[in-house]
Amino acid sequence: MAEISVNSNVGVDGNSYTTSISNDQLTSNDFLKLMIQELKLQDPTKPMDSAQMLSTQMQMSTINTNQEMIKAMQAMQTAYSQTALSNATGVIGKNIEDGNVGEDGITKAYTVRSIENVDGEIQVKAQQILYLEDRVILEDPTDATKNQIVNYNVNGEILDEDGNKTGKKIVLTAPGSPLVSDGKLTLLDENNEIVADHKYTLAGVSVPVYSDKLTTLPFSSITKIF
Repeated sequence: MAEISVNSNVGVDGNSYTTSISNDQLTSNDFLKLMIQELKLQDPTKPMDSAQMLSTQMQMSTINTNQEMIKAMQAMQTAYSQTALSNATGVIGKNIEDGNVGEDGITKAYTVRSIENVDGEIQVKAQQILYLEDRVILEDPTDATKNQIVNYNVNGEILDEDGNKTGKKIVLTAPGSPLVSDGKLTLLDENNEIVADHKYTLAGVSVPVYSDKLTTLPFSSITKIF
């Protein structure tokens, strides 16, 4: 209960009046105490309107109830947000779709990197999967354990360890999809002529190629997790 101090003084007209109240955070009990004090000090010839006093007390009671309800709802909202955030972290590292279709007519897919709570809304930070790249290896004819992974860009140009173009090129049917002819990859040399004898071959696995930028998505927009 807020501390309340009610003082009475006699005015020039001989009537008693209340003069001070400390603390403006009054509760309904404080108001009741004040009302009783006012009744004690009222002028018998000018009685206070009891109906008005009762109405004021009811209004204060309603305000207090609403304030407590707001606090309870805020606590529930905080608890809900924390629970939702905790549950949403289960999709970190997983692939998702949001139902949107890219320019190629294929449904956009993403890999989730993090989850955030922004103003009570759960949001996903994810990298878009641009396409799947078929892994290519350069076989070692003497030791299969020494096969080298071949890096190539979206145009099929083979890159060295430093990311520089080597001059050789893998013919692609689509980004990340090498052309296979007669059971062999189609490889071009610096002059764009087909290399008939080479040791480049498919590794039998595919890896996603990601966008360099993170995309923010509402968690509620996720339509598929895989």
